[in-house]
Amino acid sequence: MTTEQGRPGEQSGEGAGGRTGGAGRTDVDRAFLDNATYRSLGEQQLSEREERFEKVRRTTGLVLAPLVTIVFLLLPVGLEDQQHKLAAVLLGVIVLWVTEPVPIPVGGFIGIAAIVMLGVVSADEALVPFGSSTVFTFIGAFILAQAMLKHGLARRFAMFVLNLRGVGTSTVRVVVAFGAITCLLSAFVSNTATVAMLLPTAIGILAVIAKLLQSRGEVAEDFDPLRLRVGAALMLMLAYGASVGGLLTPVGSPPNLIGRGLIEEATGERISFLDWVLMALPICALMFVALAVVILLLNRPETRRLEGVADYVREEKAALGKFSVAERNTLIAFAVTVTLWILPGVVALVTGTESSTYETVSGRLDEGIVAILGASLLFLLPTKWEDREFTLRWSDAAKIDWGTVVLFGTGIVFGSLLESTGLAETLGTGASDLLGLSSVLLITVFAVVLAIIVSETTSNTASAAVVVPIIIPIAMAADVNPFVPALAATFAASFGFMLPVSTPQNAIVYGSGTVPITTMIRTGVSFDVLGAVLIVLVVPVMAAAVGLV
Repeated sequence: MTTEQGRPGEQSGEGAGGRTGGAGRTDVDRAFLDNATYRSLGEQQLSEREERFEKVRRTTGLVLAPLVTIVFLLLPVGLEDQQHKLAAVLLGVIVLWVTEPVPIPVGGFIGIAAIVMLGVVSADEALVPFGSSTVFTFIGAFILAQAMLKHGLARRFAMFVLNLRGVGTSTVRVVVAFGAITCLLSAFVSNTATVAMLLPTAIGILAVIAKLLQSRGEVAEDFDPLRLRVGAALMLMLAYGASVGGLLTPVGSPPNLIGRGLIEEATGERISFLDWVLMALPICALMFVALAVVILLLNRPETRRLEGVADYVREEKAALGKFSVAERNTLIAFAVTVTLWILPGVVALVTGTESSTYETVSGRLDEGIVAILGASLLFLLPTKWEDREFTLRWSDAAKIDWGTVVLFGTGIVFGSLLESTGLAETLGTGASDLLGLSSVLLITVFAVVLAIIVSETTSNTASAAVVVPIIIPIAMAADVNPFVPALAATFAASFGFMLPVSTPQNAIVYGSGTVPITTMIRTGVSFDVLGAVLIVLVVPVMAAAVGLV
């Protein structure tokens, strides 16, 4: 257990990332507890080749971002003035996010300043989305994760997963098993909440693997545990696995409910809970297999075999000893949060998603409110009452990744503006007219591609709310049944794997500091393409098999 006074790596002389004196032995625990997601080149362990690439990438962004914005502003693209300016700024911000000449949250700040100064919207209108429930979900979840890491609870959960029969002997099995757990949970709990609750365990597992590699001499003494390929694979499986699992049930992800409601309203075809599951199950299974293959091929773990992990886990569990008061309090706060996150899904299973009971429960147990309530318990449950010491201090909470909170807030700003200015609708209908779509297959392909593109720069929920209403009239105008194209767009809205701002779960794992932006883009693009192909091919088949078309 790590205590306030005895936290690992608090000896004097340790530098960023838990390394001592620049060339000493890496303190793995401190590296994960005090990680910095947005690190300068001097704060990272890079090879000469990597450093050259990073310098070129970041320098290019300094020039390219303003150039792209200015050139697009000067082009006669035929958009309304407000939409034209928003598109120009958004293109520049995407360049900043991809090339990182400044920390990614700062790129978002620059974009918000630009849209206000160019008169796209007022400052008050631009900043409203920072009060989004999702932003508070991040804050609460990160505080809970900080407590679980500080007091060792995340390590206990990690030991449990690694101790499962047949899992702890292979990094591939660890990644796949953790992804399967994520998928199953996210079918009934929101994707954001699933990733938030499992993140500390994932970090705990990665810390164990990092220590094992360190003890076996398979990494340098002063290695950076935040840059292990197995860490990127595990974190991306956590984020992407939640998106895949969220497709399995209507309540697994907000886009499912939005898309289902719009489809039922347009076609009169009701999609029952069971019909949805039967239709989505093969799609999710195929996507999970594809996900595991893509992630493990593009992020090959440093080692495949984890020989000796059973003995290592046994020794670590013994060192942890019995549950401390702080651990028990953290577990109580975590259990309360998870229970309240799950409860709306349970009510939906019993009463249906259209019942007044479900609407009341889901409305009052908003995941953002639940997250900050659970986090607040950490400051109320005492560890030493006579000294008025509680489970967490505010100095601990202040160490959470506020940069990622800011980053996702700016992502929500641009997502809401894409919808409110009509830019997303203009782009969608304009592309449809240009392509002359006339068949189910072409409209379905267009629907999937548009939904994925929109979801890359805005939330999945906004993507479904914007794209599905565009696709339905396009299909009807072509005298095509809109059911399959709209359903495909609904599924594709849960994609968007390239950027931290694409989904809350992407942002959460990016906030762990273990996934470089280039790694997320490379892996995300690959799965975007593969997932789009699977949706286009499998959704029509399963919709027909279930009897919905």
